[in-house]
Amino acid sequence: MLTKLLIKNARLDAGYETDSRGVVHTLTEKKDILIEEGKITQINDSIEANDVEVLNADGKLLLPSLREMHIHIDKTYFGGPWKAPKLPTKSSVAFRIEEELELLPKQLPYAEDRARYFVEHLIKNGHTHIRTHCNVDPGIQLKHMENTLKVLEDYKNDISYEIVAFPQHGLLRSGVEGLIREAMKMGATLVGGVDPATIDRNIDRSLETTFDIAVEANAGIDIHLHDPDTLGIFQMEKIVKLIKETKLQNKVTISHAMSLGHIKADKVLLKDTAQMLAEVGIDITSTIPMNSGTIPVLELLEYGVPVSVGHDSLMDHWSPFGTGDTIEKLSIFADRFRLVDEKSLSNAWRLGSGGIRTLNENGEQQWPKVGDEGNVLLVDASCSAETVARRKPITHTIYQGRIISSLTN
Repeated sequence: MLTKLLIKNARLDAGYETDSRGVVHTLTEKKDILIEEGKITQINDSIEANDVEVLNADGKLLLPSLREMHIHIDKTYFGGPWKAPKLPTKSSVAFRIEEELELLPKQLPYAEDRARYFVEHLIKNGHTHIRTHCNVDPGIQLKHMENTLKVLEDYKNDISYEIVAFPQHGLLRSGVEGLIREAMKMGATLVGGVDPATIDRNIDRSLETTFDIAVEANAGIDIHLHDPDTLGIFQMEKIVKLIKETKLQNKVTISHAMSLGHIKADKVLLKDTAQMLAEVGIDITSTIPMNSGTIPVLELLEYGVPVSVGHDSLMDHWSPFGTGDTIEKLSIFADRFRLVDEKSLSNAWRLGSGGIRTLNENGEQQWPKVGDEGNVLLVDASCSAETVARRKPITHTIYQGRIISSLTN
């Protein structure tokens, strides 16, 4: 469902003003933007409206839309009554796995409606792409896959999406290899995994099976890796080796990657590990947890490792604190790493946009360009730096030139 949309009077980041201290201000300009067939086709001072829907931005800031790269829409309290998580009585992951065997079947009658409500919330918060992990376990089997596929298919004109077939209870531990293979045939786009060492208790077999499924399905991989310190790094080394063997470069994500935060004081090990990840195109997704284990995002970016943010959950049996607001998440990231200057705040946007930023390191305009995807936001802000620092509101979310959310609807 591709349409023509002319956005008039949109504000764009255009460059940096500098003095002896460096960047002190973002320069902006107003342009008209024409989106046709899902792509930006014209950027000019003024574009005549001919047989096209017109949106007057009235000086609001145009930014690349957001990508939610780690979420679980299939298991949530969001959209239902308030419910806080239970306190775990043992290792948190092990406790939640046991809890899910009883909880998820009880939630199944509400799961589809809540997933739909979840997607609507993410769209309102500026997301035009969602990567959701979907439980495949002995209790729920493929029922969550069926629900997730149904819900996301209904939004195929509003967002793009990926589905990770996720063995939350362990690929080997819960004996779901066959179900994961079936989930890939149903329409999952990535193979999931979780802690081969501490959940599956067999690093080699767990990872080799995961990669075998991915190769069979011609799919990527997204592995939850909570395992700490050098145990986590050791598994990363195994993952890199398998990527090279299977030629899955640039198709593997490690989510959480908490061990990177645990080893950050060892600068040599951190550099070696980051360069190893960058060599095979592994990207890291993080919720930017507010604790000592926060991964060293700035160093990873410096060494060429792509980093994305995700919310993991909004409100579920794991945590009650999610918001689905990626602008807020980027602001928290900037605050956590003391990114208080104009340039650093502006650069933070790339963590939520799939690496897209408006200006490069030299202050040259990188986005938007003719040929770019017509996935954009309008924000009530003067520049991208202010958007991140002051958590400015989104007024319009646009996917392939179609307005999918606005403050008036």
